[in-house]
Amino acid sequence: MKHILLPTDFSDNAWNAVVYALKLFADEPTTFYILNSVTIQSASYSSLSSKLIETMKEEGKKGLQELKKLTESCDKNANHEFKILQSTEDLLTSMRKLVKEKKIDLIIMGTKGASGAKEFFFGSNTVQIVNHIHDCPVLVIPENSDFNAIKQVAFPTDFNRTYSETELAPIKELADLFNAKIRVVHINVEEKLSDKQESNLAELKKLLADYDHSFHWMPNYANKASEINDFIKELDIDALTMVNYKHSFIEDILKEPVIKRIGFHPTVPFLVIPK
Repeated sequence: MKHILLPTDFSDNAWNAVVYALKLFADEPTTFYILNSVTIQSASYSSLSSKLIETMKEEGKKGLQELKKLTESCDKNANHEFKILQSTEDLLTSMRKLVKEKKIDLIIMGTKGASGAKEFFFGSNTVQIVNHIHDCPVLVIPENSDFNAIKQVAFPTDFNRTYSETELAPIKELADLFNAKIRVVHINVEEKLSDKQESNLAELKKLLADYDHSFHWMPNYANKASEINDFIKELDIDALTMVNYKHSFIEDILKEPVIKRIGFHPTVPFLVIPK
């Protein structure tokens, strides 16, 4: 049984992520936890804040009940169970607790909520969650993304570190859903791989031995974000995956204003795996 957490602010983008999740796990016994977080910045007028929170809680509770009803009417899948959760803590805090309490396997969320900042490539809330949840992978669904069966999974790496079986498990599980091919891509920033990189490449081949996979080398002709976007287009990639370890490419692109500068806007679902 899979346990999937679906945060929502009741925006179209959040609903799109819910629909994607239902289709992605159509053949898997899954419990979906739909979470809405109701918070307000503390103010001088504490009584007003308290009253406003109560109003927001009632609206959020009603919204969750309606969303559950809508989800169940759209999804007649006997494999699926839905539970609604409301929190008065900030989204990140409530999600961190729920990941542990509910033994969440995966978080699936949209790129931009109703109040998402446009300068972020997948919303300020999502950036916070990706950077601060360290015990659960996050699958980010781009705005207006339609579901396609995942047949090609991209995994960019610089071969500068060894990956563990645990880190690669979410990629393999994603590939297993539709027997997808894992395409490992390396951007040639060096003339030849170092001994360490060669060793890590050999180890990665062993870890992927039971999966349909291939290795691709791309010339260093632009910034990494542009090259990965080009790779996604050229090979019809259905999902992008990365491990968010220290000093990694993904760590760099999650830092504003780098986001604005390099224009990294994934057009396919993006699985971020914590280190």
